Amino acid sequence: MIELNVNDKVARADVDPATPLLYVLRDDLGLHAAKFGCGLGQCGACTVLVDDRPVFACLLPVGAVGTRAIVTVEGLGSADAPGIMQRAFLHEQAAQCGYCIPGMMIRAEALLRRTPAPTEDAMRVAMAPSLCRCGTHMRILRAVRRAAVMRGGGVVDPAEPVT
Repeated sequence: MIELNVNDKVARADVDPATPLLYVLRDDLGLHAAKFGCGLGQCGACTVLVDDRPVFACLLPVGAVGTRAIVTVEGLGSADAPGIMQRAFLHEQAAQCGYCIPGMMIRAEALLRRTPAPTEDAMRVAMAPSLCRCGTHMRILRAVRRAAVMRGGGVVDPAEPVT
């Protein structure tokens, strides 16, 4: 039995410690926001926070997590009470198919937790490991800018202002 700290709650799963965290989140804990994309850590659809750092959950064995805090998109808010990041993505209509969006939100959340007012370049670098095959990258960047403003930070030298 493995015990995890997921979205500020204790969760238990009877799984092999070598099982990828992504499978435990989806199959055992019913948290379906993080997606299986490539299984190689190259697309970012599976990204979750582990101790406020974005990680590819498809590559991380659940046994390596230990007591570290895991945050998924479900931990940022809900459909009834969306969090700041979710509201920013909704406002900017950043999702087209939506498959990459949970990973994008988590990656943006990690950035803004450590840098409340990032530069435009820092935003682009932070978001680069996550791929959007629909091509909504500009809307995603606008959503990250909006979330930074909504949190009281902002973006230093923004490519375009948040209105």
